[in-house]
Amino acid sequence: MKHSNINFEEYIRQGEPQARERGLAWRTAIGLQQVDGLTTSDYLLETASSHIEGDITIEDVKAQIDSYYQNIDKREEDSSRTEEADKVAARITEILSERSFNFSVVEYLTIHKRLFAGIYPHAGKIREYNISKREWALDSESVIYGNAANLRETIEYDLNKEKNFDYRNLVQSDIINHITKFTSDLWQIHPFEEGNTRTTALFIIKYLRNLGFDVTNDAFSAHSWYFRNALVRANYKNIAKGVFATHEYIELFFRNLLMSENNELKNRNLHISVSGVPVNVPVNVPVNLTDREQKIIASMQKDSTITAKSLSDELGVSDKTIKRDIASLKERGIIERQGSDKSGNWVIKH
Repeated sequence: MKHSNINFEEYIRQGEPQARERGLAWRTAIGLQQVDGLTTSDYLLETASSHIEGDITIEDVKAQIDSYYQNIDKREEDSSRTEEADKVAARITEILSERSFNFSVVEYLTIHKRLFAGIYPHAGKIREYNISKREWALDSESVIYGNAANLRETIEYDLNKEKNFDYRNLVQSDIINHITKFTSDLWQIHPFEEGNTRTTALFIIKYLRNLGFDVTNDAFSAHSWYFRNALVRANYKNIAKGVFATHEYIELFFRNLLMSENNELKNRNLHISVSGVPVNVPVNVPVNLTDREQKIIASMQKDSTITAKSLSDELGVSDKTIKRDIASLKERGIIERQGSDKSGNWVIKH
C-alpha cells in the first residue's frame, strides 16, 4: 500500500508530462475541498497516487471510491462528508483533464451536476428559495445572494456581458481586475443550495484556460478557503458599521494565480472585526479549520500531552479519523509534536 501523503511537488517537477498534469489536477481538486472544511481520506490519496502514476484510469478511481464507500463500516469514519470530499475531488480531477469547455449557463449547471450527483438531491438544479449563510469573515452575518426568482436570467446576463467584453489593448493588471470582478459577480449569484464555490472555482479555472492562461500554480489548492472568504468580502457591505465591499483580497489571489506574484494570502486579514478571531475558535489559531479540528486544537491547548485515543473518546470518532485530522493539521503547519509519541507534547504554532 502506498503512503497516504502524496508528494505532489515531486510528481509535478520530475514526473512525465501526463503525470505532472494529473498531479496538478489532483492537488487542485483535493485543495478545493477545504472551501467547505472537508478533508479527503487516506484511501483517496492512495488511489490518486495510483492514477497519477498511470496505473489506473480516472474511471477506475471513481469505481474504486464508489466500491470503498459501499463496503466501509460507516461507524469507522465521518463517512458522509469524507465520502463527499473523495468523490468530488475525483470528479474535479476528471473535469480538469478534459479540454472541452462551453462558456454557458448549461455548462455551469452541468459542472454542478457532475460534481454532486448522488451526493446532493439538487445536483445541477437552480435553487427555488432565497438563502443566507453565516460567514466567519462577517461575524456570522451573510452576503446577500441572488434572488431565487431570477437566478438563471442573472447568470445569463453576467455570462453574456463577459462574452461581449473586449480584452484587447488591456494591460495585464486591468485584465486581472476585470476577471476578479467577473468571478466575484458570478459567485454572488449562488444559484445552488450547496456547492457553489467549488462549482464556480472549477468553471473559472476552465474559462481561464480557455482564455489561454496557464492555471497551474497552487493558489486554488493551497488557498481555497482564502478564495471563498475573499469573495465574501467582495460582496458584503454594512455602511452603518463602516464595512465596504472590496475586491482587493480576491485580486491578490488572482494576481498570484495568473501573474505568479507572491502576495500574502492570510485569512485573518479578511475578518471584519478588529481582533479577527471568530467566536468558538481558540485565540491565535488559523481560521480555515473544520469544527472538529477546532475542538482538537482547543483540547490540545487545555492539555498539551493529550493522546489521539483520548481525543477520539472525547469527540466520539474513530482513532483513524483523529489521526487523519492530526496529520492534516501538522502538514498545514498549525500544530507540531515535540518529543516522542509517548512522552512528548503538542505545540500550537502561532
